[in-house]
Amino acid sequence: MSKVGKKFKAAQKAVGDKPAVMLPEAVNAVVKNAFAKFDETVDVAMRLGVDPKHADQMVRGTVVLPHGLGGKAKRVAVIAGGEKIKEAQAAGADFVGGEDLVTKIQNENWLDFDALVATPDMMRSVGKLGKVLGPRGLMPNPKTGTVTTDVGKAIKEIKAGKVEYRVDKNGVVHAPCGKVSFGDSKLTENIRALAESVMKAKPPAAKGKYVKSVTISSTMGPGVRVDLASIEAQE
Repeated sequence: MSKVGKKFKAAQKAVGDKPAVMLPEAVNAVVKNAFAKFDETVDVAMRLGVDPKHADQMVRGTVVLPHGLGGKAKRVAVIAGGEKIKEAQAAGADFVGGEDLVTKIQNENWLDFDALVATPDMMRSVGKLGKVLGPRGLMPNPKTGTVTTDVGKAIKEIKAGKVEYRVDKNGVVHAPCGKVSFGDSKLTENIRALAESVMKAKPPAAKGKYVKSVTISSTMGPGVRVDLASIEAQE
């Protein structure tokens, strides 16, 4: 078992052992007790009442956070053809190409980007990259807006801080919601935006209580449970 550091213990003690607190109070506790020397990321974990083993209970989506994610801007690659190449370049894509980019990824295992956007007509070629892109979560998908004819919009949203989320095998959605330096207000708004998006993504097959718990934490800090009433109107 790994040892818990003194700073973590101090932060844990300061946060307290309340079962759950209102969202603004939870955010304040996380921000106030972040102790790392770098600007920590604030993460959200939402435990859902779904069984991801069943395809009709999969929860997946994207949300453009009102205040972005902070930190380094994401590098976006686009696989397209014709006029869409110019559109991608004009929108600020970092790498743009067609079959040549597919070949580069396939033959060189080149993955010097954080997000990949493709036009529908290129997906037959992009499909060949499944084994390379899939395990890294980089495969373009219509559900996340990365397979689209509107490449300009897709690029701008990713650059603005669009977050992609997907429920894991344990029924939990993990997602970043900004940096500690954002302060309470901006982080609270970002978290609300994420929670609203996840709630809208509720599968019709999900029965009973959908959102079971929400916990927020900084990169190095302890988790703080959030009172669900401060995020959603429970069913």
